[in-house]
Amino acid sequence: MRVNFTVNGRKQEADDVWEGESLLYVLRERMGLPGSKNACEQGECGSCTVRLDGVPVCSCLVAAGQVEGREVVTVEGLADFAKNRACGGHEGGGHEGAGHEGAGLGLSLQDAQGWQAGEGTDSQTGEGTELAPIQQAFIDAGAVQCGFCTPGLLVAADEMLERTPNPSDADIREALSGNLCRCTGYEKIMDAVRLAAARQSAPVSGQGV
Repeated sequence: MRVNFTVNGRKQEADDVWEGESLLYVLRERMGLPGSKNACEQGECGSCTVRLDGVPVCSCLVAAGQVEGREVVTVEGLADFAKNRACGGHEGGGHEGAGHEGAGLGLSLQDAQGWQAGEGTDSQTGEGTELAPIQQAFIDAGAVQCGFCTPGLLVAADEMLERTPNPSDADIREALSGNLCRCTGYEKIMDAVRLAAARQSAPVSGQGV
């Protein structure tokens, strides 16, 4: 089976995919994108979280054939995805009438499918662009220890901040409830998301009131 889909803003084609192959396997073993981690393979830990047409999913539970013609964003493409969104490439609140079960999310299906990676960026390593705000916040708040769970947490947190720019602690806990971490005790992760939310809500310097 051949699967054509978009990964981190670039058209990709995977050949000889067998029917039982997961999206996680395709990303890691065929696309060379190891950021999404292979841990439980049961959708319980969240370490393999990616965005599928804007919606966070556990890629270990998504059959590769289900992504035909669809848009996938992994942690490697998160920085460029966030930058494009900040520049107006994705308008928050444009979900009405999108016609998919993720209605109510901050990103419309049309926008998710229409995104393309910027020039000079590497969709495999994420190099060539500055970090996404949530990535920088994780560093600044000391929210990374072993790092195995971090990619999934970053993808889930970024989507939550897109959808809920000023989240309560309950919002953060709910958004990250499917992501397990055995190192941090979660408080530093909470701090990082609070920091990213505060930074994106702060007025841009030099702008008039």
